[in-house]
Amino acid sequence: MFSTSTALIWLLVFAALFAVPGLLYAHRKQDRLDDYLVARNSQSSAATLLTLLATTLGTWILFGPAQAATWGGIGAITGYALGALAPRLIMIPLGCRIRVLMPEGHTLTEFVLARYGRVMYGFVLVIMVFYLFISLSAGLTAIARMVALLAPVPLWLTASIVMGATLLYTLYGGLRVTIFTDRLQLLVILPFLALLIGFGWQASNGLTPALQGLRTTAPQLLNPLDINGLKSGLTFFIAVVLTGLFYQGTWQRVFAARDNRVIRNGFILSGLLSFPIIFIMGLFGLAFVGLDLPGDGSVALFSVLLADVPLWFAIGLLPFGLALIMSSADSTISGLTSIMVVDLHRLLPQMNNQTLLSWSRWLILLLSLPVLLVAAQGYSVLYLFLLADLLCCAAAFPVFFGLFNARYQSTNAALSTFCGLVAGLVVFPLPGAPVTNLLESFLLASLLPVAVSLLLLRLPVNSLFDFTSLAQRVRKLEG
Repeated sequence: MFSTSTALIWLLVFAALFAVPGLLYAHRKQDRLDDYLVARNSQSSAATLLTLLATTLGTWILFGPAQAATWGGIGAITGYALGALAPRLIMIPLGCRIRVLMPEGHTLTEFVLARYGRVMYGFVLVIMVFYLFISLSAGLTAIARMVALLAPVPLWLTASIVMGATLLYTLYGGLRVTIFTDRLQLLVILPFLALLIGFGWQASNGLTPALQGLRTTAPQLLNPLDINGLKSGLTFFIAVVLTGLFYQGTWQRVFAARDNRVIRNGFILSGLLSFPIIFIMGLFGLAFVGLDLPGDGSVALFSVLLADVPLWFAIGLLPFGLALIMSSADSTISGLTSIMVVDLHRLLPQMNNQTLLSWSRWLILLLSLPVLLVAAQGYSVLYLFLLADLLCCAAAFPVFFGLFNARYQSTNAALSTFCGLVAGLVVFPLPGAPVTNLLESFLLASLLPVAVSLLLLRLPVNSLFDFTSLAQRVRKLEG
């Protein structure tokens, strides 16, 4: 559709248009380190709503829901969309609770270390960093594949441009600039989503042709009670819900919210708004199957959309895709930075704050190299996310049950997580293999830790955990 040089010029221009306002804002708002990491108690309900919605709407929405629909139909789409909604609601009691226990906190890992000790902390740290790594890699893979559909631009080159522009303003300005740029990016995302849906409707000639095709070739995809659809929907629901609880970008916004009322308003509304968007994106997968279009289901949306669109719309896909990836990638980078700074401060307490921040920035730049290497391979975005989701599912119950139960011991949490992780990985499908055991894998990873935890709770305990100690152990990073 474009030449390589034309696509690269547009890509560089639009990347600069998103990065420069962030840099200017960051230059004007030079925060202390603590505010750089979490922008503590500064955000209103509207700001929290917008930044959460922007963070949710990454480039994965152009690939994941539609591909899931080609597997499991209406059931899979519903599960995927509910999976994006539910963690926002679950985060309200969790977020309010952790703000009470750790009013000067920064990361979930701080809670885990203080509550469970080093073994469980190691589990959760690896899981969270791995998930953030995969999230960033998958997002860059998605934008690189999207650009490759428009022009013969190498995947690594697109990923490098996007990563470089995002790192530039995020590492300079921290969370506050990330929240600021989220609002700018939504000004592109929401109107273009409406255009995209309109062009999709036009390209498929409405619902009738796709529905007729589905009734003939794949009627099970339209049946909400189809067993395969229900299994797919439940799989995506479990995966997306439990993984959402470990995303450090969300925990930063918990601490950034002005008060608990802001958390409730922002999280409820962002979840409610994300549901219809993701559901509609999934419908492109059904249209792809119903219209019997050629190609891979992972690019179902583009197979439907790009058959006959004007040039201006194709060009518009570039800033749209960039807004999607940068709104989620900057949150991921900011989340990684906060984890690194907090852990470096714990390991090297004598190090001053400027050195802490400098070290964390260099570590992020170093981490960006394997991220770009993975993105350049063009692996399935959905498979990468599912693998990271499985690891989060194994730790979900042990981590958050201990947020409320004082009898729950660190050995119980670590053993339960380990059992769930091993059981889930044993039946998790290999790349390219049939996904017939995917639900069983997630059920084992999610439910076995519950069973092990409750069984071990029957054993006598020597002492109860003192939740009031958390506020003393987790302090602000001054300066």
